[in-house]
Amino acid sequence: MFSYSVVGTQLYIGDMVFVMISFLILMWLIKLVAWTPLTKMLQDRSDKISNDIDSAEKSRAEAADLASKRQAELQNTREEASGIISQAKDSGQKQRDQIIDDARQDASNLKSSAEQDIERQRQEALANSKKDVASLSVEIASKSFLKN
Repeated sequence: MFSYSVVGTQLYIGDMVFVMISFLILMWLIKLVAWTPLTKMLQDRSDKISNDIDSAEKSRAEAADLASKRQAELQNTREEASGIISQAKDSGQKQRDQIIDDARQDASNLKSSAEQDIERQRQEALANSKKDVASLSVEIASKSFLKN
């Protein structure tokens, strides 16, 4: 091949066909040996990246879902706690009012009982004093009779 001297612009068809066939065989060997595994490796890598992105998106969506559920649970818990506190305040107010009413009723009953005791004792004292007056009157009259 190197024995040719360049003497013009002639093309050697045999060399050109040989180079073309060699190039095609080389391309076929590269496709067979390197290109197919290389494209398979790139496709596998592309699939893995796509799966990782899908998985990350799914995880992000699940995390957002979970965060919103937690927020809703927290809000429900706060509302429930507020309701319990309000109910406890109402219950405490009712108990306070009931205790005050009971105390007033007890005081009224105690006052009424004391007034009845006072009236009974006054009546007893009046009855005793009438007996004493009658007894003294009889005694005075009998002494007065005896003196006369």
